[in-house]
Amino acid sequence: MKLAKKLAIGVAFAVAMMAGTASAADIKIGLVVKSLGNGFFDAANKGAQEAAKELGGVEVIYTGPTSTTAEGQIEVINSLIAQGVNAIAVSANDPDALVPALKKAAQRGIKVISWDSGVAPEGRILQLNPSSNELIGKMCLTLAKDHLDGGKGDFAILSATTTSTNQNIWIDQMKKQLKDFPGLNLVTTVYGDDLSDKSYREAEGLLKSNPNVKVIVAPTTVGVLAASKVVEDKGLVGKVYVTGLGLPSEMAGAIKSGATKEFAIWNPIDLGYSATQIAYRLVKGETDGKPGSEIEVGRMGKIKVGDNGEAAMADPFVYNASNIDQFSKVF
Repeated sequence: MKLAKKLAIGVAFAVAMMAGTASAADIKIGLVVKSLGNGFFDAANKGAQEAAKELGGVEVIYTGPTSTTAEGQIEVINSLIAQGVNAIAVSANDPDALVPALKKAAQRGIKVISWDSGVAPEGRILQLNPSSNELIGKMCLTLAKDHLDGGKGDFAILSATTTSTNQNIWIDQMKKQLKDFPGLNLVTTVYGDDLSDKSYREAEGLLKSNPNVKVIVAPTTVGVLAASKVVEDKGLVGKVYVTGLGLPSEMAGAIKSGATKEFAIWNPIDLGYSATQIAYRLVKGETDGKPGSEIEVGRMGKIKVGDNGEAAMADPFVYNASNIDQFSKVF
């Protein structure tokens, strides 16, 4: 009897342990980024992991291809489907190419959202923008103007890939709003594919081809850092400036060298946190994510989904010599 009792207790303990292990990851969320090894997305993952810990019972699978291609992301998405995740939150390298794979995920009952860089509406429930696209476009133009004497002169854009949803939207907004900045002349747009070495070469090349360019605007954290290094390496500090969207931890040196006076970004930690919160609420059935709905996102409060099926997190914030030391220690 004693032996039977011990066995029964042992079995009960084992079952309890198994149940505890299962409850530790009741919900699995695949956080798919444009590419691994990118500081912006590493910071977003910090926020995602923060949200997972706060919510409890959530495992965030941080993943993405090694290069910024749609093909690489499709492989990652198919792998997540095979793993049986409950939700996929993707920052897309192509708005259309991912749709078939994401539709397949949705057919399996997986909740799909895009964040940062969106996919076409038929491939997701909603898109979480880091900020208003109009505001981002205006901010980039304002930054360019503030780096030019008298707010007038030639500038160029160094972007990510030609198919990158968010950068293309922001560039389109910049072009639409150029009429409000009569002193600015956009000379050219080049693409570094969000690769440090290619972005460096593209920035170097555009300055050689367009010697009158005084400002490079890069709406990508990889590009803005690479262009800043070109300005520093070529002895162009004070003659050419770089600005756009960057991470304080990466751009602190450019501020101090004078390659840039100021740049902007939202908090990628908050973005990853918010995307995870939204994915969780969808899985739990707390929201359907349809236009007009308001979604609880923890410490970020509530985010409202607009009529276009998109939501915006926060306005961009400007970083310069007055605050770079403070924020470079955060992200």
